Amino acid sequence: MKPPLLLIGQGSLDDGGSAEFGRFVHRLRCRLDGVAADVSGGFVTKARPRLSESVASLVARGHHRMVAVPLSLAGDRRTGGEIFAMAREQERHPMLTCDYGRPLGRDPRLLALLAERLADAAAEVPRLRLVPAASAASGGGPPDDEPERIEPGETAVVLVGDGSTDPGVNADVHGVSRLFWETHAPEYLTVETAFASLTPPGVPGGIERCRRLGARRVIVLPYLLFAGGLLEKVWAQAMAYAAGHPELDVRCAEVVGDCEGLADVVVERYEEALGGGAR
Repeated sequence: MKPPLLLIGQGSLDDGGSAEFGRFVHRLRCRLDGVAADVSGGFVTKARPRLSESVASLVARGHHRMVAVPLSLAGDRRTGGEIFAMAREQERHPMLTCDYGRPLGRDPRLLALLAERLADAAAEVPRLRLVPAASAASGGGPPDDEPERIEPGETAVVLVGDGSTDPGVNADVHGVSRLFWETHAPEYLTVETAFASLTPPGVPGGIERCRRLGARRVIVLPYLLFAGGLLEKVWAQAMAYAAGHPELDVRCAEVVGDCEGLADVVVERYEEALGGGAR
């Protein structure tokens, strides 16, 4: 039996995000049943279960070696908070040894999942934009009962990261935007970067840049793992901007979410760490 898998979440004061995190832990527990001794998870800050509680529970059940995988989209490196948190746990439990899996970072499968969320948002029923009857009769526009067609080249994407006080983490999100545009959305007008908090540009600023570039439709694509309060904040900002710009079709995509595709990436990180391949 392989050592337990410990998922490290950043944490927020949002029950919705914590619940989806818990469902994802359960998904992995089912996936690794009979392979890993256990699967647990905890948050570095704010939300429960706390990382310290999950580690203490694993140690109490006799586990003194575990594999920790950060559920982080911050490039291919662990953040200072994750490193400090696990170092503190090893001080509390001197017999504990820990192998680290790489953060999720720019894994191509995560970008593919983002592309699926983008496609779902783009494929929703188009908003009807009616034209005056006289204009339609004179050939100046589509009939009233036909939706206006907006081409991909007139559509922009705003990829929205969490936002950090660490410039390197924010730079990673900008890099993901460019990589996503070139690999999964080359037909779109642009893929701009915005942040939900802590650093500019915010969601309205990202949409405004797309509007000035000539976009007629903007799809807000959250670069977030789980739904919850932060996603609701992103959507609320996007819809508030849209209310003031009725000429612009603004849509919001879903997060990556608890799914088998995300589980595939985490399981690979777990196996990689056991094989000594983690960085």
